[in-house]
Amino acid sequence: MKGIKKSLAEEYLYLDLSHQREGCIFPLHTSVTLFLLSYCDNKIFKVYLVLTRESADISHVRNGLPQDVEVQIISREELPPIVQNCCLPATMENTGNFCRAGLAVVLRHIIQKSYEADPSKKEILQLLGFKKTCLKACAEVSQWTRLCELTIPLAIENFLRLSSEQPSTIPVEILQLEKKLGEPVRVHNDDKLRRQKLKQQKAAGARLPLAQDKSKNKVHGQEPSEGVDSLSSSLEQEVAFSKLRAKEEPATTSREPSHIRKAKASDLPPLEHVFAEGLYFTLADIVLLPCVHHFLVVICKNLSEKLVEFPLLASWYQRVQEVPKVKTAASKCGIQFLDLPDLLTTSDEQHPNPSEVPCMEEQNDPLFIGGPRPTMTKLMEKGIEVIFSPHPCPTWTLDWNSLPAAVSPREGKMSSDRALRKQQQLNNLVYVVTNQARSGDRIVDFCSGGGHVGIVLAHVLPSCQVILIENKELSLVRAKKRSDELGLSNIWFIQANMEYFTGMFNIGVALHACGVATDMVIEHCIKMRASFVTCPCCYGFIQNTSKFNFPKSEQFKETLSYKEHMILCRFADQTAVQLPPQRRLIGKQCMYLVDLDRARAAEERGYSVQVISMEPENCSPKNNMIVGVPI
Repeated sequence: MKGIKKSLAEEYLYLDLSHQREGCIFPLHTSVTLFLLSYCDNKIFKVYLVLTRESADISHVRNGLPQDVEVQIISREELPPIVQNCCLPATMENTGNFCRAGLAVVLRHIIQKSYEADPSKKEILQLLGFKKTCLKACAEVSQWTRLCELTIPLAIENFLRLSSEQPSTIPVEILQLEKKLGEPVRVHNDDKLRRQKLKQQKAAGARLPLAQDKSKNKVHGQEPSEGVDSLSSSLEQEVAFSKLRAKEEPATTSREPSHIRKAKASDLPPLEHVFAEGLYFTLADIVLLPCVHHFLVVICKNLSEKLVEFPLLASWYQRVQEVPKVKTAASKCGIQFLDLPDLLTTSDEQHPNPSEVPCMEEQNDPLFIGGPRPTMTKLMEKGIEVIFSPHPCPTWTLDWNSLPAAVSPREGKMSSDRALRKQQQLNNLVYVVTNQARSGDRIVDFCSGGGHVGIVLAHVLPSCQVILIENKELSLVRAKKRSDELGLSNIWFIQANMEYFTGMFNIGVALHACGVATDMVIEHCIKMRASFVTCPCCYGFIQNTSKFNFPKSEQFKETLSYKEHMILCRFADQTAVQLPPQRRLIGKQCMYLVDLDRARAAEERGYSVQVISMEPENCSPKNNMIVGVPI
């Protein structure tokens, strides 16, 4: 029944503890997590603070902890084995084989568990935002997640460290956030709210001359009448805070006037930020508040003249304090909010933002000719041709009929035809992995999804440890259910972005890792000097990122521009069975060339690499395997 509190199994929460300064526990990820626990009034987790170094001073740690949270302080060596392989913060279920790691994943899990424990706390679930997607995308593909989860906490930690030694400049990440708060807001009912705002502005504009006449007769020093700007901004705040107080959003009692209904979308006023992601208070505000607070403490103490550089951030900081339960949670965590002066912008002038990431794409090249054929010809002239390595055993197959039902992908929610193709894909990967694996090896199934690869490997290689890493919780929960049915004891489940997995391993495998995820898997394997068996997917999503530039190999860089390489990536996605045969052939050739660039880049770092076509080829439109072994 809704609204009834549930008794949930206790889980374990592990947080780094490096040091404490002026009521703030470092790293900031720990302070943020403790603040969320306090805000949610969550008692489900048994909390451990993990010393990052033995010499950490813990005598005053209690000052920065929520008053109602019991914690134990342990060393890194005392962590459970699965958690030792992950970046903190991390949570672990009492089974000991399911872990969640990384700030965003852990915070989202705390919110889900808090709501499950008490479904009457709908405001807690609302922290996940519209469609529950707040900070769900991994930092590698989402600039916003990266800013909140990684760059702002790290930048402010560095700022606080340097501020005690010398005057500091404002972190560029703070200026990025200030710019973000000045951008127009987009929400699901965007058009409706913007028309309400237009109506409000029109009404305010009609009243303004009368208000100005009246103000002339008032004593000098009284507050002036509100103008159009201040009146129009009230709509956003009314919508935002009505939701926080569990009220319905303000609705018009009658149909909008004709001139409002007929207004063009381009003529509607933009919505302004109330909170970090737009109109509504979300997990992003929870993450940013402790970080920004400790930043502002230093600013107000040592660099108060710098406040004028981020008036929107200062307004946001004041506004967040009005959210129900925020002040209570902050007080429990030892956060004493500052009373900032009003910072009014005097013009629409934009502050310079040195953190603006330059566009990675090249300027228009007058010699560039579009389409894949000129690019492929260019590569052929350099001796780079489409020649696949031979398949080591094209007819090999698992005896699926003799395997337990839970091992087969047929147990998943897919058609029989698709399940057959999935089995054929697995035949290829399992053959290569089982021929490389040795007793005692660790095998990591990156981007594991529902565990089709990892569960088969754990079953056929009982002497190996198999680790499934997946960002999507529901997929990993389904995989664990299948594993439990099989009684597998050599398998771990880690919900995290792959960069938060820090453990050693011998073989990395990934089936249809999307876009640059394949490159992230290969990079992770190379750093650990592990073999890799990957089957790429979604070539059209490949693009330059903060970690990768394309082309990757020196040979391809000398031959192709970024734009030419992107042409190959786009056409590599054109291998669907419904396309004409000649077009599919070109797509297959482009797939090979993109993967050959990946292979050559790995070879430059001491690997022997093959690009192999799966058998049968119709098992998937994306049927390449990149197999790498350290030399």
